[in-house]
Amino acid sequence: MVKNNRKKIWEEKVLEELKNKTNIDLETLTPEGIKIKPLYTDSDLKKLKHLNFFPGQEPYVRGPKASMYKGRPWTIRQYAGFSTAKESNIFYKKNLASGQKGLSVAFDLATHRGYDSDHDRVQGDVGKAGVAIDTVEDMKILFDGIPLDKISVSMTMNGAVLPILSSYIVAAEEQGVGIDQLSGTIQNDILKEFMVRNTFIYPPEPSMRIVSDIISFTSKKMPKFNSISISGYHMQEAGANLVQELAFTIADGLEYVRAAKNRGLNVDDFAPRISFFFAIGMNFFMEAAKLRAARYLWSSWMKKLFNCKKSQSKILRTHCQTSGASLQEQDPYNNIIRTTIEALAAVLGGTQSLHTNSFDEAIALPTEFSSKIARNTQLILQNEAGITDIIDPLAGSYYVENLTNELIEKSSELIEKIEGLGGMTKAIISGFPKSEIEKSAIKKQARIDSGEEIIVGVNKYQSKEKDEVDILDIDNFAVRKEQIDRLKKIKNKRDETLVKEALKKIENAAKTKSTNLLELFIEAMRLRATLGETSHALEKVFGRHEADQKIVKNIYKDHYSKKENLDKVINSLDEFYKIENKNPLIYMAKLGQDGHDRGIKVLASAFSDFGLEVKIGDLFQSPKEAVREALKHDAHIIGISSLAAGHKTLIPELIDELKKNNAEDVIVICGGVIPKKDYKFLYNCGVAAIFGPGTSIPEATETIINKTTNHLKRMHNYRISRIKQ
Repeated sequence: MVKNNRKKIWEEKVLEELKNKTNIDLETLTPEGIKIKPLYTDSDLKKLKHLNFFPGQEPYVRGPKASMYKGRPWTIRQYAGFSTAKESNIFYKKNLASGQKGLSVAFDLATHRGYDSDHDRVQGDVGKAGVAIDTVEDMKILFDGIPLDKISVSMTMNGAVLPILSSYIVAAEEQGVGIDQLSGTIQNDILKEFMVRNTFIYPPEPSMRIVSDIISFTSKKMPKFNSISISGYHMQEAGANLVQELAFTIADGLEYVRAAKNRGLNVDDFAPRISFFFAIGMNFFMEAAKLRAARYLWSSWMKKLFNCKKSQSKILRTHCQTSGASLQEQDPYNNIIRTTIEALAAVLGGTQSLHTNSFDEAIALPTEFSSKIARNTQLILQNEAGITDIIDPLAGSYYVENLTNELIEKSSELIEKIEGLGGMTKAIISGFPKSEIEKSAIKKQARIDSGEEIIVGVNKYQSKEKDEVDILDIDNFAVRKEQIDRLKKIKNKRDETLVKEALKKIENAAKTKSTNLLELFIEAMRLRATLGETSHALEKVFGRHEADQKIVKNIYKDHYSKKENLDKVINSLDEFYKIENKNPLIYMAKLGQDGHDRGIKVLASAFSDFGLEVKIGDLFQSPKEAVREALKHDAHIIGISSLAAGHKTLIPELIDELKKNNAEDVIVICGGVIPKKDYKFLYNCGVAAIFGPGTSIPEATETIINKTTNHLKRMHNYRISRIKQ
């Protein structure tokens, strides 16, 4: 009793000391709605339900395996792929020789969206943000000399998942590796595409049929292969807070299990091969706690909804990747430190495999130099930091265990809400998860722009010196030409009659649901049908999904605290109004096949709150389509968001299209991941302003309005005559 009294007195003394300090809040409220106390003691552990379990013991908070890293360290699985299959193959072999244990393939956006490299819509996308795959021949080159019976392969693919997985199976088959010997993971997580990533092809319901067919096929014929990797990563990258990332990811997983069960599959036959994929950001302790909470949530909800008998069906195994959104263009070498912190949080949280981002990814595609640093970060953590000497080192931490409990409780509440809406498919169709994530992203950006959330080198402690870093620049034209030439040769050699028959079988099966689609795709790929042809066969039946682009309003302005900066925007608007008698209209465009729309949605929301008229174009527009829509709305500005390295192809094409329409009074601005060395090229093409990562939105808005005002003063009579025409 005396000891407890002493502890209480000391705790009160610490809190009193903090009260006497100025500008210190005793409790901090996180974006997740969690109250963080300044001090935690053993008394905070008394009501927690998830304690007193061993690693490898249900509910698996302390890890899915009893021995964890003491028995085997996490797998270093670096996500990579660029240019051609041949170039990627060389890169993979170097990484495997340098200590990487598994492969993780990045595909280009043309491949993700089900287009062959020769399609008109993908001129700026081929080979840019991943490797181009059109046929089995590309897949064979990708894994040439890599024994697929010994190396596990993770493939990040969702939209064109059928042709990619079937090409991998056929490539292995022709390498002499049986389908039952293949190990690895196909992401196959289409629900999150409709929420955040947007590399979908077909609408939600038929897309779920594809997921179920793959789970059914692999559970019977590929015992070592994970049929789905349920991804929260892209949710956090799109702006979700950690409770949203947890809840929506687990709810996605439950929906996939439900869909497979409704197809007649026994849950215990396929659930052990389900895996997960989480982002790891800069909130160190909460990220570690998130992985602990995720394992508890999956175990408890699988037991609650599906009454699983096998323990393996309730174990959450996860890959993690350090955050891309936390990487900054300013002071890029700081990103090495950020990635190290995030990697440490992932392994202390108990991840099964990990990708560490390269420091230059906020600027361009990673180079071999930056990729080596990223990979070696993990090697040092595994071999020099003592982390693998102890099983679950954070167990019993007063703070971490409380965070774990808070994340479990708040995420469970949100999962209950999703289940109440009828499950994740219905929730996505209603737009609820997407809207919640967008609101969270807007609030976060407002906090950063206000300086409430500090990012070193961006909104505080800025450096006057600018670090120049070498970047990787892919020759998109050369890659596309090589792919097209190979496509022509393959089509000339194959049996066209057999290919057409195979494509017709796919189309009929899509209509009737009589045959497993993956079986038919394997047959078609053996005959050298292309990714685009097989995808189109399904598209003729399922259609191609189009996202509804909405603007979330009245969030940014309410959460931005530096009101004096908003006054500057208002003054700029007043100057513009004197010329046009209305506020400027900006048309926001996403060109090519890049579906990342966090930036454009946050900007559209903020611009709208400031008083600009804002129109958002459909995703995946061609430059011609964007210009046509912008002129239809009488836009003063076209704003282009670029994240996938297609800016040198697509933006000049858009400016040429404006010239063809005599619309040179419309100014073009762009932002996103654009290397500094490309700025001059874009300015010479006619771009009025470029805004890199970390730009303050109020400052950017003022610049945009002022540039538009000055341009209109020069072009005023020209604009009036054009509009009259």
